Amino acid sequence: MTRAIETISALLLFSSLYLAAFLGLIPFPAKVQEEIIPVLPFWALVSFGAYLLFSLGWGIFTFNDTEAAYHELVTEIQQAKKELRVKGVDVD
Repeated sequence: MTRAIETISALLLFSSLYLAAFLGLIPFPAKVQEEIIPVLPFWALVSFGAYLLFSLGWGIFTFNDTEAAYHELVTEIQQAKKELRVKGVDVD
């Protein structure tokens, strides 16, 4: 199965279970049925957003600059300065 089919299958399974719990087809205590089940989609959305923000922050925190890219950039800057000096532009 492709990843899309697996994802769609999982979403259909979870949505079916949620709908069955929300409609009372799966018996839960009254307090759970009235106070927790209705807010599960919002909780899942907030949790997913928090996960995405964490993974974005972690990716930024652990971003590694390569030494080769640094030296390449410095070389390009020096080359650009030389070309501008030839054209009579003061770059310093």
